[in-house]
Amino acid sequence: MTTEEIEYHRHGDRPMTLHLTRPASDGLHPAIIDLHGGGWAKGSPSECLSRNQIMTEAGIAAAALDFRDGGDGYPTSLIDINYAVRWLKAHGSEMGIDSERIGIVGQSSGGHLAMLAAMRPDDARYASIELDTDANNVDASVRCVGMLWPVINPLSRYRRVCGLRDAADTPAWVGDLPERHDLYWRTEETMAEGNPMLALENSEPIATPPALWIQGRPDPVHDYRDPDSPRDLNEPERFAANYRDAGGDIDVVYIDQENRSSNTSADPLTAFLAKHLLPAN
Repeated sequence: MTTEEIEYHRHGDRPMTLHLTRPASDGLHPAIIDLHGGGWAKGSPSECLSRNQIMTEAGIAAAALDFRDGGDGYPTSLIDINYAVRWLKAHGSEMGIDSERIGIVGQSSGGHLAMLAAMRPDDARYASIELDTDANNVDASVRCVGMLWPVINPLSRYRRVCGLRDAADTPAWVGDLPERHDLYWRTEETMAEGNPMLALENSEPIATPPALWIQGRPDPVHDYRDPDSPRDLNEPERFAANYRDAGGDIDVVYIDQENRSSNTSADPLTAFLAKHLLPAN
């Protein structure tokens, strides 16, 4: 196993990096881009590294991505992620990466970003940075999407945590989640636009690569029912039903919330990525 910090782009004097972990064996390896959580306002690529080590031991390279978020606002994260997918495809062979076998993974708000990037690979806003090579035919499509307790519907989650915090017995886990939403999204209209759930329910033309949703229970900020939903389902099953209706293949795996940061979540994710990225035996 080898690790390397690589600058994939620069915004002025601000470098954007990825932490690449690769199998030590020769040849071209499939890869995932891994997106940290933090409510679009906190977190760092370091949160992905233990998971990436497990992926690499399974034969899959992993790039924990640094991207703009917080006060940079939507859609800066998607712009960086879209570019990073194309950049990794264009430069992959130089790093032992197979550009034809790229997936994307994300946790919490990173799961939201992973799915939205996968659904809209050709969005002109997200693809607004030109590649630093002549490979203009490289797109941002991915082979599969792995999500760990994603904030799949920023608008419903915002309203939920605002309501929970206004309750007399405010749960400690709500913390500053409403402020993180406000910092990044700024308006509810933006939360509705950058929204994988509503993109499906509005019949937006999207890409639907194979997907996996891993969800801890109980988890009142990721697994709840939106009172405005047209389906009598919690958000994971609502999204899965919508995704299947759009022609996509998705599984939802439930795990014990207390063990969600252990192999209980890593094992099904590794199996899913291996199925879609590694060659059949």
